[in-house]
Amino acid sequence: MKRVNMAIVALIFAMSPVVAATAELPLEVRRVLEYRKLPPESLSIYVEDLATGDSVLDWRSEEARNPASVMKLLTTLAALDVLGPAYHWETRMYLLGEVNEGVLDGDLLVEGTGDPFLVTERFWQLLRDLRHAGLREIRGDLILDDDYFDVPWEDPAAFDREPLRAYNVAPNALLANFKVVRYVFTPSASPGQVDVRVEPPLPALSVQNRLRLSPGICRGYQRGITITMNDSLDEVTFSGRFPSGCDAYSMDRTVLGHNEFTASLFQALWHESGGTFSGSWRKGDAGEDLEPDIVFRSMSLADVIGRVNKHSNNVMARQLLYTMGAEVFGAPGTEEKGVRATIEWLEAQGIEAPGLHLHNGAGLSREARITAQTLAAMLKRGFESRYMPEYLSSMSLSGLDGTMRRRFRDRDIRGRAHMKTGSIDHVSAIAGYFQARSGRRFVVAVMQNYQDVHRGPGDEVQSALMTWLNRL
Repeated sequence: MKRVNMAIVALIFAMSPVVAATAELPLEVRRVLEYRKLPPESLSIYVEDLATGDSVLDWRSEEARNPASVMKLLTTLAALDVLGPAYHWETRMYLLGEVNEGVLDGDLLVEGTGDPFLVTERFWQLLRDLRHAGLREIRGDLILDDDYFDVPWEDPAAFDREPLRAYNVAPNALLANFKVVRYVFTPSASPGQVDVRVEPPLPALSVQNRLRLSPGICRGYQRGITITMNDSLDEVTFSGRFPSGCDAYSMDRTVLGHNEFTASLFQALWHESGGTFSGSWRKGDAGEDLEPDIVFRSMSLADVIGRVNKHSNNVMARQLLYTMGAEVFGAPGTEEKGVRATIEWLEAQGIEAPGLHLHNGAGLSREARITAQTLAAMLKRGFESRYMPEYLSSMSLSGLDGTMRRRFRDRDIRGRAHMKTGSIDHVSAIAGYFQARSGRRFVVAVMQNYQDVHRGPGDEVQSALMTWLNRL
């Protein structure tokens, strides 16, 4: 990957006069395009002054382009408005049998409704609620109900041939820890050996460690580790040579199927908490007549969208889309229903969206399309919304946190932008709100689709634009 040549960008900034034109690219931006040999027609920009409503810069803003993860801004705003910032998901537990002196003589049924952030720590809290209710032993089976979403099978390797990457995980109504484990590699006390720790430890996952310690500094792709997973995703093999210069190295990867993961995580954490369970698991249905014995509530939607936008979490964004579909059109939630709910929300706001292709709501798509004008109109609606503070704070702050913590760290721009970045192969995008040093606040939407623009040139174009805006 090419590194952004910030010295060149800085020189361009220093040489450039202040220009303010509505239908012509700023000189700073044009010089970056020329230097990087990027055609101006590969770029779309729309900038509007939020106070006056005046268009500050309009460059090919009506062309539908791939926005990559910037599409999450639409999904999260629609969800915030449709569901409300205090919306919570429920994970419901049913004790299917008599409980005597802490022993359940029957099955435990767990029903999910799409909690996007049921990570290990929160799953442990869910089981703690069971323990606080006096339960210590389950003599039946674990029954899992994930029917609130209807998710067709999809090939996790289809997008980029990386099926074990966390960003390729599909939605699930009983999503646990994003279906991801963390492998931690450290040099062993035994000569030439490497220790592998799995977090969370899953009984259903088998690890074959064929790694060897090799002299060397801590660098290289995956630190020389080769990962091989069987077809069932329940056995992983590590091979290769791990550098002795690494004190520790970690990687996150997906394992098992959704229900297998949830069942195995339940077993591990239940035993860790002192509970007893020796049964198996199966898929089941809570039905409509049962009343849950314990209801575990998720964090609020306002907290969830901050994790979606600041950290660009794909599966969480997709969970939002499925949830909107279920809430607006009835369960089960589907991608089609979620897309329809979002489009109807846009229409209700009077926002035109020519060429829109929302796809999965996360932007992890080669087919997703939106115009810069639609993005800007949607962002303007977000700024006028009663939930503006929640929406604005869900975005990364330039140079400070989230996906922008290492970008725009120049003292004059740091902290001035609340934005969402987007990048996939040959796509570079950014959108959100920018406050110039004069106090003027702008809504900004930038998308560029061109060969290798994601490798640094797109960032340079965006840096040039922000520096120009900061002087207005």
